[in-house]
Order: sequence, then structure tokens, then C-alpha cells
Amino acid sequence: MAQPRNRAKKLTGKAADFVARERVSRVATSSAEGQPHLVPVCHVVAGGKIYIGSGDEGAKVRNLAANPKICVTVDLYSDHWGSLRGVMVQGRAKLIERGSGFQRARKKLYEKYPQYPKEAALSPSDSVMIEVTPTHVYMWGLD
Repeated sequence: MAQPRNRAKKLTGKAADFVARERVSRVATSSAEGQPHLVPVCHVVAGGKIYIGSGDEGAKVRNLAANPKICVTVDLYSDHWGSLRGVMVQGRAKLIERGSGFQRARKKLYEKYPQYPKEAALSPSDSVMIEVTPTHVYMWGLD
């Protein structure tokens, strides 16, 4: 069963360790009209926040510009349901398009995913960094 930690400002402890270690997360956003959008992404944890690279013309960025609420889920499935583990982070997103914060976040992402800069050179897919500040953290199976 999910255990909420309310009003988090940083991702910490077992939840942060789990999210940092895993390589794929799913990000949910909503358009200004309320249309949901869910996609798998690469992420990195730094300073208790989650960072995601994105192109500047995708639905994620358009949605977050209109509605900064975001949900990030990292989970591991198992056929033995007692072994299910995961973390869901609800929070607010900030779009970072340039400057030292952008450079730091992108560097962390590139360190975790060494193939990322090679792909980005072919097709720029990280012109925006999405900074997720947690407001609620739910975790299961990490006790």
C-alpha cells in the first residue's frame, strides 16, 4: 500500500535512492483543457528534485507551460505482487531553458545516460530541462 509523505520539498531517503537508481520513469502532465498526457522519460535526481530533458516543442513542455502540475512514477513490476516497488512524486514543474541551472541539470542527466549527448547531437532533444519540486511523495514496497 502506498505511504504518503505530505508537503515534501525534496525527494529524500529510500524514495530518492530508488528513483535515482532506476533508469526510466513515466511523466504525466495535463493540457490547459485537462487532456492527460503520459510518456516514459529518462530522469536524474539532484538536490532532492527530479530533472528531465525535453525538446521545447513537445506536449510535455506545452502542457507544463499552461499547467505546472506534474506526476512522475518510477516502479518495478514483478509477477509476485508482494515484490512490487515504486515511488510516485506529485509536484510542480519549472521549465529551465538556459543558464547555469540548465547546464548543471543537463550535465547530471548526461552523466547518468552517457548515450544521451550522442543522440542529442543528432536530434536536439534536451533544449529544455524540467525541474520537478515534489509536493507529495508516495512509495510502496520499499520498507
